[in-house]
Amino acid sequence: MARKRMVLEFGMGTDIRGADPTKAACRALRDALWHNSLSIATALGQPPQAMMIDVHIGVPRPEKVDKAQVLAALPYGKGTVTVVEGGLEVHDEGGTGSTLIANACAVVSLDV
Repeated sequence: MARKRMVLEFGMGTDIRGADPTKAACRALRDALWHNSLSIATALGQPPQAMMIDVHIGVPRPEKVDKAQVLAALPYGKGTVTVVEGGLEVHDEGGTGSTLIANACAVVSLDV
């Protein structure tokens, strides 16, 4: 069998006051996942746990993202997380705080 890409899911997440890259990344992944009900695995005679999910996150300060917390947002399947510089950080008027925005892409694959 060969691994085949089945679905791309996209999301955006923010941490409005704390500028926490992990919170924004987890929210971005949840945004991508929570608007879908993937039945592709069962339609192909496989359990949902057979899905392989490669998560790509774009966020300011990618080195501060806790990848284990991001993976914990996956409801099933086997996941990997890649974090790169991206997203957006918007500073407040006083320069004392900021809002952080992360983007996520979940690539769902199956061995078929």
